[in-house]
Amino acid sequence: MVRERTTVVVVGGGPAGLTLAALLRRCDVPCIVLEVRSREHIDKRQRAGIVEYQVARMLEGWGLADRLLGDAPQDGCLELRVDGAPYVIGDNAIGGTLCPQQVLVRNLIDVLLDEGADLRFGAAEVALHGLTGEQPTVTYRDAEGELHEIGCDFVAGCDGYQGVSRVSVPEGVLDVTTHDHGGLTWLTVLADAAPPRHPLMAVSDLGFAAHFARGPGASRFYLQCGAAETVADWPEERIWEQLRHRLGDPGLSAGAVTETEVFAHRSVIHDPMSHGRLFLVGDAAHIISPLGGKGMNLALHDADAFARAVRDAVHRDDRAGLRDYSRVCLQRIWRAQEFSQWLLETTHAAGDFAQAGPFRRGLARARLDRLTDSATAGRLYAELMAGLT
Repeated sequence: MVRERTTVVVVGGGPAGLTLAALLRRCDVPCIVLEVRSREHIDKRQRAGIVEYQVARMLEGWGLADRLLGDAPQDGCLELRVDGAPYVIGDNAIGGTLCPQQVLVRNLIDVLLDEGADLRFGAAEVALHGLTGEQPTVTYRDAEGELHEIGCDFVAGCDGYQGVSRVSVPEGVLDVTTHDHGGLTWLTVLADAAPPRHPLMAVSDLGFAAHFARGPGASRFYLQCGAAETVADWPEERIWEQLRHRLGDPGLSAGAVTETEVFAHRSVIHDPMSHGRLFLVGDAAHIISPLGGKGMNLALHDADAFARAVRDAVHRDDRAGLRDYSRVCLQRIWRAQEFSQWLLETTHAAGDFAQAGPFRRGLARARLDRLTDSATAGRLYAELMAGLT
């Protein structure tokens, strides 16, 4: 067995783990990143999510925005179509940065490798030990089959909901709050299709649909679908027919569909987001509906909070940030959950497909009227999307 030592072991090489590693390096805190998948897999993996205004400013404060976000365009406006009628709401002055998640991840890897960071892809059989003691350890098997044991001061669990970090916490230690959003289900479609001018959401008699940019020649579409439906129920002809109707765009050009998936919306929050020397970051601690674009951004805010807390503990012997980590993160998480739930309920109950009943449908339509008629309501929406409130 190879025995090693570092200050922080970061379990997971997605946006949360890689961002955390970049921030820790700027705090002169040594770390090792363990990722079970290969670098090639990470490079090619397509994930939803763009960088909100507040996260872009956070990265700017760390001196990382130029290298991570580059010249990615900003857009603070949303085009909302209600029964085909278009409305543009929001404020470009506080827009999100249209940098797709996979681009952010590739840029993070490039920056970290250029700086000589210790990134270890293909780390198998990762296991966490001694989390409630003073010196936890993390073991894993490398690509050559050799077993490693890394002693550390802290473990950052950035490996998602299905990762080893969350399940390493004994049952009953964390309070878990879950919500299934009434079985609401989407078909997500990645296609080689021209992106919209603004992020686009639409409400119609056939249900909700959305169209978001994923690069100069790629788009991600969402279609509300039945809870029992599968990908097999959605051949490409049906996908494009439904998108044209729901988006109110009969001339929408079809492109090659490269990925489809059906998923049910759910929300999960763990409290606290730590156990002993283990701190959960991003999806390992919380899951949120994708509507509102908060999932990845919450993970990056978690990374920022944890990096600052470790910096203070290591260099100033001040553990207040570690003690307050869950409270600080959960305040933002619950606000994001509320916004995402409000947007999800409003856009889906407003369509007949949701079978929400006349009262909920009437309320949702009234909310849409306010959003499209009031500059103040539009400004609030923009601030919520940007992560400012």
